[in-house]
Amino acid sequence: MSIDSASANAASHLAESYYSPPRARFWGFEYIPAERQLLHSFLSNRLVLGALAILVILVFIAIFAHWVAPVDPLEQTLKARLTPPIWNERGTSPYYLGTDRLGRDVLSNIIYGLRISLLVGFFAVGISLVIGLTLGLTAGYRRGFWETFIMRAVDVQLSLPLIMVALCFMVIFGQGLWKMIVVLAIAGWAEYARTVRGTVLSIREKEYVESAHALGFGPWTIMVKYLLINSITPVLVLSAVQVPRVIILEATLSFLGLGVPVTTPSIGLAIARGYQVLFSGSWWASIFPGLALMLLVACINIVADWVRDALEPRSREQV
Repeated sequence: MSIDSASANAASHLAESYYSPPRARFWGFEYIPAERQLLHSFLSNRLVLGALAILVILVFIAIFAHWVAPVDPLEQTLKARLTPPIWNERGTSPYYLGTDRLGRDVLSNIIYGLRISLLVGFFAVGISLVIGLTLGLTAGYRRGFWETFIMRAVDVQLSLPLIMVALCFMVIFGQGLWKMIVVLAIAGWAEYARTVRGTVLSIREKEYVESAHALGFGPWTIMVKYLLINSITPVLVLSAVQVPRVIILEATLSFLGLGVPVTTPSIGLAIARGYQVLFSGSWWASIFPGLALMLLVACINIVADWVRDALEPRSREQV
């Protein structure tokens, strides 16, 4: 055996031994069960594993920001204003990523800003999910005037840009963390309602639903036990995709000065503060928060794309 063939066999053996999914047999045919296919696709996808590991680290940092952040993010030290990162000859500890024009630590603002971004993203999407799921489920089941009213409201909502709707609500209700969460939830419920209503319409005439009617089950029992369970998968897929969009929207509103108050650390606010001195040479005050936001959104998007491909039956062959 030549050296090239031996090295090729060794490489193929290493590739196959990375992860091999358990198999099952039925009437002499060997196959991989569906749940094991998903596990295999997850464990064999190094990009998703890496993105999930980074996302877990970012979530851990956000949760324990009080212990991880080197200094108070709102502490202003004018003597240390516009201090460059620690690897620069003028950099000093504990300002590892430098400071902004008022002497606030960039790294501490990023760490606390991750907490705000994740809090807004998950809570706003969760509230939108509950609102859209309830309205879409009742509209698809009851039909009639209620369905027409909900769907026309959905059409109006989706015809307006999401950022414009959020801006209008924030101007009306004012700044505030929980106000912004509610505003983003109100601005994002329409897609859930339309998705759930379409799923309910496709399964409400199934035999098991008609059997439930014949057995005398009430409307709420049918909606929860039969329709809701079968509608939850597309909703989860949509939620996974919506979280990074809401995080970007929160950063945009904060950058424009209509998001969280200035006393609340936010990545969007940090980018806005750094933008004021970006072209004067103090690039770190804006670039580092922007990179942190990009890393967070990219990791969530990668994991969300895998969840979408794994949970949607039409895309499962592509996983």
